[in-house]
Amino acid sequence: MRILIISLVMLLFISCEVKQQPIEYGSDACHFCKMTIVDKQHASELVTNKGKAYKFDAIECLVNYINEGQISSEDFGLLLVSNYPEKDHLVDAKTATYLISEKIPSPMGYNLSAFEKKEDATAMQKAKGGQIFTWNELIEKIK
Repeated sequence: MRILIISLVMLLFISCEVKQQPIEYGSDACHFCKMTIVDKQHASELVTNKGKAYKFDAIECLVNYINEGQISSEDFGLLLVSNYPEKDHLVDAKTATYLISEKIPSPMGYNLSAFEKKEDATAMQKAKGGQIFTWNELIEKIK
């Protein structure tokens, strides 16, 4: 009986772990727009403090979901966005730098990409044009 209780407690802790969940490209659906997630350069993910993962096909879907207020910012465990230069590599959304450029289309048409390093965003801006934003500026812009 004691082993059963310990096993159940361990299972509870494991199931509530706050960590990135793998995005199954081509089969996972966006939590906001319901489209199938296929673009590895624009996907994003929100993981709650309880370990529940919400996956998005575009950064703008993540931002729109947050702006709708369906989940409190106190419940955010992780906010992750794809680092545009590295397909399928998610980085901290709050520290990333964002570029909106008409020459870099994103799945929902906002032309929004994220960069882990500000210098990468600046270099891409020089090559493709557009406007650079921080996370907080982006949240306000998309409201």
